[in-house]
Amino acid sequence: MTTPPSDQPTESGADEEFQPVRDEPDEVTAQAPNDDTGRDDDLDDGEDTAETAVPHPVNWRSLTAEDAEYEWLALNEWVDWLRHTFGLPTSVIPPYWHHHPELVWELSALHLHWLGAYDPAQHASAPIGWLADFHAAQQRLREWVALSGTRLDRDRPTRQTTWPGEDAEPAGAETPITHRDEDFVTFVIADVNRRAEAEAEFLRAGQDE
Repeated sequence: MTTPPSDQPTESGADEEFQPVRDEPDEVTAQAPNDDTGRDDDLDDGEDTAETAVPHPVNWRSLTAEDAEYEWLALNEWVDWLRHTFGLPTSVIPPYWHHHPELVWELSALHLHWLGAYDPAQHASAPIGWLADFHAAQQRLREWVALSGTRLDRDRPTRQTTWPGEDAEPAGAETPITHRDEDFVTFVIADVNRRAEAEAEFLRAGQDE
């Protein structure tokens, strides 16, 4: 039991500075100042939630039909916002970018990078990092577009180099672009159906074994 400090003046006549006297900590409950064992578990749960909210990479090669439909629509909406917001020419983002895998992968990576940079849990300096990477990505996009052969009003499949021993792929014909949005919808439906058929075939093969 502690003894409260005396309110009486000392012999010199000056009041002593008040110093509260604490009980000695119990040996079982005493913790070091930097010990994290007493932290509330709810704090950890909150941190995990923030981390899991960060977008995950999109692998276009392995998407299911359902996931592909969602990702196509989300990417298309964001690319449309991007080209209008930054006034991007067709030499950077052409109308038929969805027909060219090299552009899809580049724009998809840029989209996910943007989502991560502007996540509410992200550091305040993350957006400037995205803008710097966006500047570099524009140069890569220009190179992809120049090689692909797609333009504002016409499109053709990206030329493929045939290696020795391979069968040459037929050169795709150039087609005019008349209504971009209608073509995008048709393209996505065909891609989703192709993936759904591949999934069904995989399940049928498993049942036959």
